[in-house]
Amino acid sequence: MTKFYLIAFLLFFAACKSPQKIYDQGNFDAAIERAVKKLQRDPNDAASRRVVKDAYEDAVAQQESEIRNLLATAGEERFIQVYRKYNYLQGLYHTISQSPVAQKTVQPTDYTSYLATYRDKAAELYVERGRRYAEADSKRGYQEAWRAFRAAQDLKPGDPEIRSLVADAYREAITVVMVLPMDSYGSNYYFSNSSFQLRNFQDRLIRQLNYSTNDDFIKYYSEWDAMSRDMRPDQLMEMRLGRMRFGQPFDRTESRKVQKEVVVKETVYKKDSVVKEYATVSATIYTTHRTLISEAGLLLTSRDPNGRILWNDEFGGQHRWEVKLVTWKGDERALSDADKQYINNNQPGDQRVPREDEIVDELLRQILNDLALRLRSNYRKHF
Repeated sequence: MTKFYLIAFLLFFAACKSPQKIYDQGNFDAAIERAVKKLQRDPNDAASRRVVKDAYEDAVAQQESEIRNLLATAGEERFIQVYRKYNYLQGLYHTISQSPVAQKTVQPTDYTSYLATYRDKAAELYVERGRRYAEADSKRGYQEAWRAFRAAQDLKPGDPEIRSLVADAYREAITVVMVLPMDSYGSNYYFSNSSFQLRNFQDRLIRQLNYSTNDDFIKYYSEWDAMSRDMRPDQLMEMRLGRMRFGQPFDRTESRKVQKEVVVKETVYKKDSVVKEYATVSATIYTTHRTLISEAGLLLTSRDPNGRILWNDEFGGQHRWEVKLVTWKGDERALSDADKQYINNNQPGDQRVPREDEIVDELLRQILNDLALRLRSNYRKHF
């Protein structure tokens, strides 16, 4: 709680910092913003009017000096940097314009025409850069070209020529991976419902790869989707489901014998004279561990459009099901409270052996996660 109040105090202190102190630190735009807010509340605040005037004059002098120096150089980035500085000055113009008193005090310059001029020059620079990258006629080159064209589009979002350059560069920059339908030929498992599990596996794989790779330039499509979009694949991904092995329940039983001395007879001679007879009783606790292990494998081959194998790999999944069955025989009096609790924790509902379709779902889920992880790693490495 103390830490919370300290943070709140510091934020309040920062908010109450005077425009003059902010100006003295050389933070001109923040000083102007703070002074304008004070003038909106009190138009007669002479100190705030003075800060707006001094901070704006200093900011303009600083930025225009740097603009002149940039324009005197031959650096490729100069127009981009000049545009950013005029954008900064135009931001001060808009801030001051929020207060009639501040606007009358300063009479700020509207840099709209300068922004338009150097926006166009900066956009032209990005377009020229993008064209140079595209001349490499490679995936990497088109990716850099796309980034440059996108930067130009951010400056001129409505320009049809730049929009076309962005689209063309992206089409050449991406690696299109066509995921072919999974082949289950040779698998010993009969997929019912028109191979719903296989189609669902393919759809989930494509969705997971496209939405979790964080890569703008690798896109995965089903065969139908790629053909409907008229996409030219760069790679074809073939998947073949190997043989599935469904295990049989296997029991491993352990036994533990317990004993206890208990009173079997009491003879009362007098009120304060009782004779007890003891005997040893026993019971045996049986713990059966029932397990079922199933496995499946998937073979993946990646080819180029000419059929040349680029790489292949194998992926596996294992489904392990296990329950514990506890029974006992003998004299119940030999059981301790802990023994009874151990026995009572045995839940009959846990004994149901999973169905084959449930096992297949889990096997495919494991294969899917492993496959997606290694595919992302492979494509990040090579593209």
